[in-house]
Amino acid sequence: MKHSNTIIRQHIGAIVAALLGVSSIFYSPIGGTGEADPYLRPKIVPAPADNQLTPDRAELGKILFFDPRLSGSNWISCATCHNPALGWSDGLPTAIGDGMKTLHRATPTILNTAYNKIQMWDGRAPNLEEQATSPIVSPSEMNQDLDALIKELSAIPGYKALFEKSYPGEGISKQTISKAIASFERTVVSTESPFDKWRKGNKKAVSESVKRGFVLFEGKANCAACHQGFNFVDDGFHNIGLKKLGDVEDEGRFAHKKVKVLKGAFKTPTLRDIARTAPYMHNGVYKTLEEVVDHYNRGGENQENPDPNLKPLNLTDQEKADLVTFLKSLTGKHMTINIPQLPN
Repeated sequence: MKHSNTIIRQHIGAIVAALLGVSSIFYSPIGGTGEADPYLRPKIVPAPADNQLTPDRAELGKILFFDPRLSGSNWISCATCHNPALGWSDGLPTAIGDGMKTLHRATPTILNTAYNKIQMWDGRAPNLEEQATSPIVSPSEMNQDLDALIKELSAIPGYKALFEKSYPGEGISKQTISKAIASFERTVVSTESPFDKWRKGNKKAVSESVKRGFVLFEGKANCAACHQGFNFVDDGFHNIGLKKLGDVEDEGRFAHKKVKVLKGAFKTPTLRDIARTAPYMHNGVYKTLEEVVDHYNRGGENQENPDPNLKPLNLTDQEKADLVTFLKSLTGKHMTINIPQLPN
């Protein structure tokens, strides 16, 4: 039976991979083991027991993700801010919300969020299912009344059929909308990068500069203190001494967990596909990776409640260049996404 279940999971992974245009992905309940090399992607993408991934659920979630009818204005979709052509972000310093309002945080990529143990810049969502509907109901983001959305989707025959196929007998509800969108987001995973090929034994996959940069990343530059493992995250929150922009006072994680060290602290973002996700930082303050490296080399700008790991690095110009070259090696090929036809 165990062998049979493994084959079924692999079969689902192959179908979903073909459906979404990515390399083979395997799915299982949270708690599966990964590769021996911590810097290589695990063979298992975690999913909760009550929302195991299927091709139907992934496809429904993709349709919802690209449908602007999920917003109160009917012109903002999840993909408006999480654009696959822009590294699953929006290319803006900070997001634009309902009524063209400029928000005070950058749009984080959804790439590899399946592997996160906690979601969003301030960690207010414990999982992808909780995260999925948060922007929809937020007055400053998609500004949609959830009860009104459920009625609207229920009046569309195409959606009724898709929900019944994906979640038989569960109907269209906050729970099934959340689970479907989360299912699609679990398929948005990084592709093989030059760094991955090098870790797998291809000595010519990266330059000597990349190799030197990786040594710096783990050593003198101390990046690995927070950017760990295959996804280069620690699921932690850190105040990295960013300069304040205007009058914006953003407490970050402290707003949800009143611990002094978390004041002004934000979630460590993935470094995967980092070359595509500029501008950088939670407030989009830096346009280039060179600026990011310079920030850490200075030991930050704002010394109010800084993370203990934040100290001047004294990197040379060559070392800074090598570190940037390494970071760029973490970007793989674009994940191919076909824009879905919306139901009516």
